[in-house]
Amino acid sequence: MTLENTPRPDWLTFDCYGTLIQWDEGLRAAVGKILRLKGVPDVDPASLISLHDRYEHQLEQEKPHRSFRVVSDQSLRMALEALGLRSGADDGRILTDGIGAMPPFPEVVATLKRLKALGFRLCIVSNTDDDIIAGNVAQLGGTIDRVITAQQAGAYKPARRLFDYAHAELGVGKDDVVHICASPHLDHAAARDIGFRCVWIDRGVRAPLPDYTPDATLSTLDEVPALFQRLGW
Repeated sequence: MTLENTPRPDWLTFDCYGTLIQWDEGLRAAVGKILRLKGVPDVDPASLISLHDRYEHQLEQEKPHRSFRVVSDQSLRMALEALGLRSGADDGRILTDGIGAMPPFPEVVATLKRLKALGFRLCIVSNTDDDIIAGNVAQLGGTIDRVITAQQAGAYKPARRLFDYAHAELGVGKDDVVHICASPHLDHAAARDIGFRCVWIDRGVRAPLPDYTPDATLSTLDEVPALFQRLGW
């Protein structure tokens, strides 16, 4: 499927972390700080991040729904213990504080302003809590019209409940939006299962799903306005 001959959306929805915000870079910095404070700088941050991600995705799908702050804290504790490290009371706070302070990619703010100038309304749909993402949104130049979080919907991606909630809050159907994201595991899985249009920002970090092809694939966010103008949007 492509975006050719499809209607111009009023709303663009965005994944936040990894798409707009420098997630991988920020996560490495936060985890590195935690390990240094523990006096174990030789432990590979990538190993801790990989374990944390695995436990986090597992916990996000468990019932009842828990806040991202709680899930992140518990998954970090499990990851540290799996590496034989003792968890501390401040570890989770350091991580979530680090997430809220992560900056946007260099091209993001100017691109969002360009999309606003083209008449699109912009919404973030993210697996996080309202208070955590507030620090990231504050760095986006006042361009974001709505922020929909897992906390509000009571569900995490890739569950369709979060996207159904977002579409209902925006007053649109799945065919009325285009979603822009960098996460195959979460956002592409939802696009595949729900059927909304999807642009992948492939920053060369994550592999695509074997059973899903995005409607368009771009390397950076600043390629989006030109794509939309070619489509007559």
